[in-house]
Amino acid sequence: MKKIITVFALVFSCLMGLAQKTTTSIDVAKATDAIVAQAPLAEALLVKETEYDFGKIPQGKPVTHVFEVGNAGKEPLQIINVTASCGCTTPEWEKDKKIATGSTSKINVGYNAAAEGAFTKTITITYNENQVKIITIKGEVWKTPNASAPENNAINDLKN
Repeated sequence: MKKIITVFALVFSCLMGLAQKTTTSIDVAKATDAIVAQAPLAEALLVKETEYDFGKIPQGKPVTHVFEVGNAGKEPLQIINVTASCGCTTPEWEKDKKIATGSTSKINVGYNAAAEGAFTKTITITYNENQVKIITIKGEVWKTPNASAPENNAINDLKN
């Protein structure tokens, strides 16, 4: 029994020694080139503002804001898709337009303001096949009164 335990301990310590010596070598030059090659794509789409605050808006009155986007990359880029985090937010953009280097385009984002209370909604811009940029709209919807303002009967007193 002692021999089996000794052999097991010896094999285990040899395996531990091998595990310590095994390392993965990384070609730093290749890794750096890969990061540099991806960096211009990630920063190709510039957004003038990444967040817009509507402030307080009345319930039932839709609002819109135009986000200006530009191409800071070396190649033309195309916005593939623009999706909102919920159905109350509607983005519109030129779907087939390629944005040339140094040029700009616009994304019009609408919010329907049907629900009362504070809101924060994200809009995801997908461009150049798999690059993503996120913009945000926020604000507060206040409830409008159900009835119109009461009639002012005192106006008749002024006529006399």
